[in-house]
Amino acid sequence: MGWYRFFRALFRVFYKVVYRWEIIGLDRIPPQGGVILCSNHISNLDPPFIATPLTRQVLFMAKEELFHVPGVSWLIKQFGAFPVKRGMSDRGALKKALEVLGEGHVLGIFPEGTRSKTGKLGEPYPGAALFALKSNAVVIPVAIIGSWIPFSSMKVVYGHPIDLSAYRDVKLTSVLVSEVSSQFMQEIQKLLDEHVN
Repeated sequence: MGWYRFFRALFRVFYKVVYRWEIIGLDRIPPQGGVILCSNHISNLDPPFIATPLTRQVLFMAKEELFHVPGVSWLIKQFGAFPVKRGMSDRGALKKALEVLGEGHVLGIFPEGTRSKTGKLGEPYPGAALFALKSNAVVIPVAIIGSWIPFSSMKVVYGHPIDLSAYRDVKLTSVLVSEVSSQFMQEIQKLLDEHVN
């Protein structure tokens, strides 16, 4: 956690100096218990951008290839990242994510699985919905708004928890997972629509 705090402080300075950093809705994140931050994805700078405002540590899944890059591997591990194999079902990553949530930590996830080249939301992978339905974690939609051009305005907006009570006692099916995934994206889109200048 020592290195995490150091890099969190470093990124806070970076975002304040290089961007006009605006944080909205931080008080909507529970102070304890499992939480899923479910965000759009437009840049490699997104993970620390949604994690840095929190006092709680945020853990992320990152593509397995990054863990083989010297320097990068060490850095993302300090930020609490763990590997996931993209393009296939990764039971190890699923198990790890559920452990993170079960232990009462915060998991950051980008449902689209990769960065959007247009800034528009893409189709979600089922991971975020699976983690939510297989745990009792609180799901917070998050919107990253801005162009990432230096000295421009960048916002991170944390939405209200998504109500999943209607799905808690329902049999887990691919249709259900797809429905919940779509709901997550709709909530992110609402935040984008409400807060884009």
